[in-house]
Amino acid sequence: MTEKDIALQKAADEAEAMQDVAKFARRVRKRLGFSQAEFAERIDVSLDTIRNWEQGKRSPTGAAKALLKVLDKAPEAALAALQ
Repeated sequence: MTEKDIALQKAADEAEAMQDVAKFARRVRKRLGFSQAEFAERIDVSLDTIRNWEQGKRSPTGAAKALLKVLDKAPEAALAALQ
C-alpha cells in the first residue's frame, strides 16, 4: 500500500465510525420517543448539536457520549436523573 492508499483507508474508516455514532445517537433518541428538539431539551444541548450528531458531522465525546450510553442501557434512570 502506498501512503496515499493508507490515507484514503484512514479517511474511509473515520467516516464509517462517524456514521456508526450517528446511527447510535439517532437510535437512542428514537427509542426514547423524542423529536430532535425534545431530546436536545431533555439532555440540555442545542438542537444543532443533536442534528450534527445524527448527520455524522460531529461526534459526541466525553460526558455526552457517556450519557448516550446510559440512556441506551437505563433510559428511565437516566431521564429521571436529568429532571
